[in-house]
Amino acid sequence: MDSTAAADNGKLSNLPQQHKFVTGHNEEGKAVVHSHEDIEWRAYDENRLAFSVVYTTSASPPDLNGDKDVLIHQGVMESGKLGLVNPGGSVLRYVDFEPGYRCGMHRTQSLDYGIVMEGNIQMVLDSGETHDLKRGDIAIQRATQHQWVNKSQTEWARMLFVLQECAPLYVGGQEFGEDLGTHSELPASRKP
Repeated sequence: MDSTAAADNGKLSNLPQQHKFVTGHNEEGKAVVHSHEDIEWRAYDENRLAFSVVYTTSASPPDLNGDKDVLIHQGVMESGKLGLVNPGGSVLRYVDFEPGYRCGMHRTQSLDYGIVMEGNIQMVLDSGETHDLKRGDIAIQRATQHQWVNKSQTEWARMLFVLQECAPLYVGGQEFGEDLGTHSELPASRKP
């Protein structure tokens, strides 16, 4: 990674640096900003793809009392063991795709909301279907085998994903679980 990316919290793309504002309550019960910081990025696949995990939960519903969810999120991030999905909880993640980048075909055992924030992305399904998504479009991935393609040869693309673990999926009597495909740099999603 070059020094420019390192100076910008690991961000690889020329897209805007994102910030997170975590809210909470003061002693009088009034809403306040608990913390505010730039989101940090991690490069994958020879710096052609970058992830930023903005927040996680580890239970549904999450317990917000005494900042328990904040402390649990910090523990998840410090563990270094977060896969694509956080079993029993959720993951909020930005993904930046280099111009011309095609990620590997993969499946998560989750219900995912994938929102195109910048650029255009092609969604490719293992059936051969392809769909072009533009800024503001949302893919609701229901544990399907898929990949993302940034068809632009000049512009980075960014998506924001909310992933929630789903019950085991069966189609025609066959169980379909997580398949990371060529995402060998990512740990498998597993129960804590």
